[in-house]
Amino acid sequence: MLDLPEIFASTRTIAVVGMSDNPARASYEVARYLSDFYEVIPVNPNHRSIMGLTCYPDLASIPVPVDMVDLFQRSENVMAYVQPAIDIKVSVFWMQLGIENVLASEQLTAAGIAVVQDRCTKVDHAKIRSQR
Repeated sequence: MLDLPEIFASTRTIAVVGMSDNPARASYEVARYLSDFYEVIPVNPNHRSIMGLTCYPDLASIPVPVDMVDLFQRSENVMAYVQPAIDIKVSVFWMQLGIENVLASEQLTAAGIAVVQDRCTKVDHAKIRSQR
């Protein structure tokens, strides 16, 4: 069973993969919320910066250690991010609401990475904070 409070407590940096520059998009709103608590790193090859933060084209380009990948991509596109996440040694690979991939989960788990599927970081973080 995943220990979400522990995941959030041990996380310092979150790479938001597929982050949009559109404030109406869920990825933007979630990243804006998380930025009050963590160092958020936008990942989107179509932008140079989002929310005033340097935006990187891919996980391999991020010059600092990343604790969590927060993925906003379709389920069928998840596998493209598995090996890069393993390569940069993330601790947690989080697939947002509606995103699940069994093969990705198996490979990430085998690499020692905690996997969360079909959940929202913002919702879960806020819920845990409200229980304190």
